[in-house]
Amino acid sequence: MKVPVKKCARNEGMIISKKTNWKVGELAKLTGLTIRTLRYYDQIGLYSPSDYSKGGYRLYNESDLSRLQQILALKELGLSLEEVKSVLDNDDYNTTEVISLQISRLKENISMQQKLLKELQNISSLMQINKPVTVEDFTKLLDMMKKSHQSYFIGRQKNVERQLDRLGDFLARYPDNPKKGGTNNE
Repeated sequence: MKVPVKKCARNEGMIISKKTNWKVGELAKLTGLTIRTLRYYDQIGLYSPSDYSKGGYRLYNESDLSRLQQILALKELGLSLEEVKSVLDNDDYNTTEVISLQISRLKENISMQQKLLKELQNISSLMQINKPVTVEDFTKLLDMMKKSHQSYFIGRQKNVERQLDRLGDFLARYPDNPKKGGTNNE
């Protein structure tokens, strides 16, 4: 069976398919997300299609793909869907900053995983040559595993703190206007 190959054009450092619109099922296949997820994102106002076909099908374009990448990047950084929507709706949102955060987080995770791998290889080597594995060896390994898990939760906490800071800044800009976010405590 011959599989059709998509032709792509290079555009400003990105590979863009020559196709300009995708139906929800096609987008799901392209991204690995489910149709149900994409429809849910539309339902909550997080990610809506740019257009609809005459038959009522959702149609997504290249800018929609860019927004979806940003959504997935922010989710990967540990934000909830509500937080993602808030960040993307913010006028101060900076795509480059999010990509930099992703790169930084990925480098941290790689470093942590490399350290864990080194400890596992050390214990494996000791076991292969029938050398006794000490309590200290296992303690060191467990400590590395603990740090690996802690880094996830620390990252999540930092994201929440950053969102609270942004919310505080937003509320400070509009202290007396409940429509803009203020409390109007009269």
